[in-house]
Amino acid sequence: MKTISHSAKKGFTLLELLIVIAVIAVLSAILIFILDPTETLAKARDTQRISDMGSLKTAIGVYVTGTTTASLDGVNGASRNNKCLGGSGTKSIFPSIDSGTTLTFGIVTGFTAFSQVAEANSSLTDGTGWIPVNLSGIVGGSPISNMPIDPINTVAVAATPANTDLYYRYACRKSPLTFELDAKLESIAFTTTDNRATKDGGNNSTLYEVGTDLAILPSSGAF
Repeated sequence: MKTISHSAKKGFTLLELLIVIAVIAVLSAILIFILDPTETLAKARDTQRISDMGSLKTAIGVYVTGTTTASLDGVNGASRNNKCLGGSGTKSIFPSIDSGTTLTFGIVTGFTAFSQVAEANSSLTDGTGWIPVNLSGIVGGSPISNMPIDPINTVAVAATPANTDLYYRYACRKSPLTFELDAKLESIAFTTTDNRATKDGGNNSTLYEVGTDLAILPSSGAF
């Protein structure tokens, strides 16, 4: 009878183990690069910002077209819209930063004040929120349940707010009655790969702008 021999089983050599470890390390580094958690989170926040801007533009547009005496600055009566650019009152930028952090101006063409509300009121849609438009007064009710606020919503230095700060800005023009909303985007995806701030048709290449007049808020300045 013929005897069948069996070869002895061999384990991994040290070299083979080192090669496997090196390959795993390279693949892990590539995976971390591709799935950069910081960029992923920043892109998610930017996606929310872009969505918020779209929702606010639509909601305020519905309000303006459906209201006979629309007020875009929170003032009613004969003085309505005087806080808007072109009005006779204090020209104001309305930020999503609440009054707990008092913002002050550097040089911002056409505007003289920030108009802020208490944090408890910021998200209200009845005209007392950070955007002073009474969306709740629309027939059928407000198109949105609350006034969106930037996912981070902070300024580095309150005395010198800048285009790099992550918060929302709103302003209006009295005649014709128009408005603008701006947001700062932060991800590489939306500031480099697909730079939304340079493609939105506005006058500020550092902020993402939406609205019915994208030349209300200035192209530069501390805001």
